[in-house]
Amino acid sequence: MSHFEKKLSGKRVFEGRIISVDHDEVLLEDGSLAMREVVTHPGGVAVLVAENGYAYFVRQFRYCFGKELLEIPAGKLEPGEDPEKAARRELMEETGLSCKRLELLGCIFPSPGVYAEKLYLYFASGLEKGEAMPDEGEFLTAEKLGISDFAALAAKGGIEDAKTLCAFALAGARGYIDKAREE
Repeated sequence: MSHFEKKLSGKRVFEGRIISVDHDEVLLEDGSLAMREVVTHPGGVAVLVAENGYAYFVRQFRYCFGKELLEIPAGKLEPGEDPEKAARRELMEETGLSCKRLELLGCIFPSPGVYAEKLYLYFASGLEKGEAMPDEGEFLTAEKLGISDFAALAAKGGIEDAKTLCAFALAGARGYIDKAREE
């Protein structure tokens, strides 16, 4: 059996610079009605960079949680922007790195209960160093960490960012992490 919910009506209650919020009335599969709050986001990209035994991250303060998080480079898609081009742009802006190879690991829905965002996860290798150019108002520090050190930190709960953990899991399942350790 296939589950469903059918939108009957909706009202936009907030329109922000990046997100919008809708209140929708939906018909459930049992015939009852329910309300859904939907946060719409333009989508984003995130890039796991790993080679020669190291992976590259950014450390930045995340206001929602009141602390710094260690994450892979990431950012939002501009309207109509190709995800691969966005991934290359974000990688350069946040770390100063460009890459010869960029492979799509897959897409995730970070919080599908309320958040309508599709996040494209990439794996980058064949690095070339340049100069980081963070967006205005974006304060972060690029960091290089041994892959084994990252894995130990993640195992202890020291990595809390979902896109970072998902990208490592997908890259590991494809053998990219083992290959990056050996290079």
